[in-house]
Amino acid sequence: MDDLERKSVAALAWFILVVGIFLFLPAWTLDYWQALCLFGASVTLITWYLWRNDRALLERRVNVGPAAEKEKSQKRIQTFAAAAFISIFLLPSLDHRFSWSTVPLAIVILDDVLVALGFFIIFLVFKENTYSAGTIEVAAGQKVISTGPYARVRHPMYCGALIMLFSTPLVSDRGGDCSCALP
Repeated sequence: MDDLERKSVAALAWFILVVGIFLFLPAWTLDYWQALCLFGASVTLITWYLWRNDRALLERRVNVGPAAEKEKSQKRIQTFAAAAFISIFLLPSLDHRFSWSTVPLAIVILDDVLVALGFFIIFLVFKENTYSAGTIEVAAGQKVISTGPYARVRHPMYCGALIMLFSTPLVSDRGGDCSCALP
């Protein structure tokens, strides 16, 4: 296993660990492991694809977050984005623990589909744009892309991420009476 492979496996494991902590610890239950499986499987499949087909993009994607940014304003934006991302898991976990609300199973399933759709759009962006790095930068040889998902939307990765992120809270809320936990 080379250095990039070790970094990508470590980043993937870290992502799954952080999501798992913010799903399960506040809820004090493993009832909605499906949300972690959906996120974990999606991120794992995308990482596997990049590992096999676009190692340069994988290397650019491994270095993400506030520490990877060079500009102070981008560090602040990334810090805010990381906190917002964590809250997307934290609030539904607390909701589940304290039974603040319930969500019908049909809505949870619809949101599962929307989260998967958001990840699929992100995957299509990665297939189309090898320069979609984890930080904001312009690389040598980079060109404006107007094919694939870029033919429809100027920033399709943001579109996919917004679909995925806005659907996530309901994916992790399995409702009070509709337990989808393992027997």
